[in-house]
Amino acid sequence: MTYGCIARRLGHSFSRVIHEKIGDYDYVLREVPEAELDSFLTARDFRGINVTIPYKQAVIPWLDGIDDTARAIGAVNTVVNREGKLYGYNTDFGGMTAQIKKMRLPIPGKKVAILGTGGTSRTARAVVQALGAGEIVTVSRSGREGALTYSDLCALHADTEILVNTTPCGMFPDTDEMPVDPARFPQLLGVFDAVFNPLAPKLVTAARELGIPAAGGLYMLVAQAVLAAEHFTGKTYPDGLIDSIYREVRREKENIVLIGMPGSGKTTVGNVLAEKLGREIVDLDAWIVQQTGREITDIFAREGESGFRRLEREAVRTFADRTGLVLTPGGGCILDPDNVRVLKRNGRLFWLDRAPERLIPTDDRPLADSVEKMRRLYETRLPLYEAAADVRVPGDGTVDETARLVTEILEGEVQL
Repeated sequence: MTYGCIARRLGHSFSRVIHEKIGDYDYVLREVPEAELDSFLTARDFRGINVTIPYKQAVIPWLDGIDDTARAIGAVNTVVNREGKLYGYNTDFGGMTAQIKKMRLPIPGKKVAILGTGGTSRTARAVVQALGAGEIVTVSRSGREGALTYSDLCALHADTEILVNTTPCGMFPDTDEMPVDPARFPQLLGVFDAVFNPLAPKLVTAARELGIPAAGGLYMLVAQAVLAAEHFTGKTYPDGLIDSIYREVRREKENIVLIGMPGSGKTTVGNVLAEKLGREIVDLDAWIVQQTGREITDIFAREGESGFRRLEREAVRTFADRTGLVLTPGGGCILDPDNVRVLKRNGRLFWLDRAPERLIPTDDRPLADSVEKMRRLYETRLPLYEAAADVRVPGDGTVDETARLVTEILEGEVQL
């Protein structure tokens, strides 16, 4: 391999996609079992690699040189082979610093809790120290090596103001996990989670529900990748490249989730978007019909609404962890707050708000098969759509007009 990334597991990685946007060089993902790490590093059959969990400390004994930042932190995530000698760097430091500044987290003078004790945790400590943190506590499940346990954190440091997660807890495919409940910290001002897949891990979505600024680690991943590429190639990349690649990757990976009333045009608008953007579209109601071999009306008749909602929850969880899709859930999907939380991990929710008098009842919608039912349903669900939506899209125009509005929003500035 020429350039690439090594780790024990890389099914969650976006690194190849990012490096393909940085420069004209081959970049591969290589899973290396722990038993094979020594032989891989001995062979030195690469020009440059990124190193991630769990090898950021394990590679250090194999290095012929290490830069001052990486040495002080005690973790390396970038290794360059120069004429057979290996040199180590920590570009995570610059990447994490860039993301925290982009988020405008108020680090100076604040109490910061760092979750995890691995290589990224060491980097996080160095970053928040450099940014002027007032007090720093480190947390782990075992509580070894001077770290607090999670129960200690909640009991003794409920006044924590900034949470930084450096563990893989919540990372794909284990997206239902969360290292700690942000609601336990009433003075919390911000959350940074180094997990980037899903785009908004469960810890981030939980914090956002509380009104706390929070973000996953995609911006950090892009920033450190650009810094690593500079070590690989010897080039200096232009200002603004990190932001532009971040926006591009975010747009490509983020699911477009169309919510709204029955008859609001979710499927037809979704089909136009999918064709225009080259994405796969998944109609969750249609998927339920396909999986069960039964029409929605039959499911309602035999199992009631509760039976259908159970199948709907299964459909949401089947597709929400995938990326780059157009998803069109049924109109009642937002009745379950957990559906909304799960969809927001990788998706932006666009509410197609079509006026109730323009919604046409049909016999295949058991809860909206008459004008009066449709009107009452709209009035009941209106506050739920308002609460769930990331973006409200007026839906009274044509299908093409509505799809164009969604596309224009997508092409605008993407926020962390």
